[in-house]
Amino acid sequence: MAVSVQDSALQTTGKGSTHLVARAERLLTLLVLVLMTIVLLAPLAWLVSTALKEQSQIFEYPPQWIPNPFVWSNFRESTTVYPFGRYAANTLIIAGLNIAGVLLTASMAAYGFARLRFPGRDLIFMILLSTLMLPFTVLMIPRFIVFRELEWIDTWLPLIVPNWFGGSVFFIFLLRQFFRSIPRDLSDAAKLDGASEFRIFWQIVLPLSKPALAVVAVFVFLDTWNDFLAPLIYITSPEKYTVSLGLSLFQGNFSSQYAYLMAASTMMILPTIAVFIAAQRYFVHGVVLTGVKG
Repeated sequence: MAVSVQDSALQTTGKGSTHLVARAERLLTLLVLVLMTIVLLAPLAWLVSTALKEQSQIFEYPPQWIPNPFVWSNFRESTTVYPFGRYAANTLIIAGLNIAGVLLTASMAAYGFARLRFPGRDLIFMILLSTLMLPFTVLMIPRFIVFRELEWIDTWLPLIVPNWFGGSVFFIFLLRQFFRSIPRDLSDAAKLDGASEFRIFWQIVLPLSKPALAVVAVFVFLDTWNDFLAPLIYITSPEKYTVSLGLSLFQGNFSSQYAYLMAASTMMILPTIAVFIAAQRYFVHGVVLTGVKG
């Protein structure tokens, strides 16, 4: 009887120690995540803080994180020097067209590689994936010559048209992996009902692929919004500039006005934050599914 009581006491003690270890591990994990969040958000916080300071306060030592006073006029004055509203509108138009083009054409190509059977499918897909190893700088001059012969220089066409032919191979690969995770029983049942391959793609596969499509849309938007090199090469007229070119022009002419530069930069990153927050649920879900299934 005494032995059984002693065993139960030992088991209770063991469970208690295990519970304490698990709590300690959770607290340690939470502490590490909080520290990483602080490190990652510190540059953004300093950006906003600098945007709200007077020019004389920026280089004070020790640094002052909370502006005193808050100079809200920096945002208004920084965007009146150059037409950042036009630059943002230009970029949004290009990004919207790019998102539509990539979602349509990349999904069609991915569906073909994932669900259709034809000779040489895997070989063609491997060749397509191998193009990911080619950096943009290698293709920069040949593409510029092609677009110049087409008389597309100083237009938005070089920034939009390639995205209506699948865009990046990475997006085709991402969607292909997701499409392969969708059960084929749905397609077989639709074929028995007389549905065509395009109808299966449009009415069955695409509606089930909203998380993956949201991931691609966010990536395309961020790539377009942050792209600097391609607009720099193909666009020469200031009224056609994108956000990245506008900020570069502002920095070149007002390199010493850090408060204005930080204010303009803060306003230009707000759309990217808003897009990510709006699509966060689909984004995280789509990344998890495309990374685990397939």
